[in-house]
Amino acid sequence: MNPTRILLVGSDGRMGQAIGAAIGSQPTLSIEGRCRRGDSLKEKMQNIDVVIDVSHADATEALLAQPKKNKIPIVIGTTGHSAQQRQTIENAARSIPIVLASNFSVGVNALFALARSAGEILGSEFKPEIIESHHRMKKDAPSGTAKTIAEILRKQQSGEVPIQSIREGDVVGEHTVIFSGQGERLELTHRAESREIFAHGALRAAGWVVGQPAGLYSMQDVLGLNANR
Repeated sequence: MNPTRILLVGSDGRMGQAIGAAIGSQPTLSIEGRCRRGDSLKEKMQNIDVVIDVSHADATEALLAQPKKNKIPIVIGTTGHSAQQRQTIENAARSIPIVLASNFSVGVNALFALARSAGEILGSEFKPEIIESHHRMKKDAPSGTAKTIAEILRKQQSGEVPIQSIREGDVVGEHTVIFSGQGERLELTHRAESREIFAHGALRAAGWVVGQPAGLYSMQDVLGLNANR
């Protein structure tokens, strides 16, 4: 069986380099092409089964045009999309399968599921808040992961969910969800110690999305954690 052929966009970034390093442990996958930000995609889309984009949110609209034209699925790992960029992704998902993930970590996606369950069990008497920390070079704040957790909790709570963002040192990523009640508090924390966890998750998503029907998917779908599908 031939391996799934990947075009890696954003190959020169931190995440792109991590994916490039992790591909050696994935015998069913291969990186057939690499693009840095600004490179032309047209000629590199030949003999490709799936695109992984870990470049930048501003490149999303231009990036989607070519996979959509070629009917090639795409895994998008960039965050910080505007409402217009998000709409572009949703429109493209009517034609091709797209995995849009704020975080590819299996542990973080377990955190999403646990936060949802905790919110349901604890109810409105417990008020949630989120604290997230990342390295000082991370541009977006709050992180896409923190925003995803907040979106999950907003479906159960009235009002906004406070998010505190910290940018310091070389922290790969840390997210804590705090549920504060009368006389007690519950905390759920995930700490990422290596970008390797995100790289393996992105590759897992790439292998999964090939052959899926057109639609917008999350990492919860890839891991079988989405109860709504």
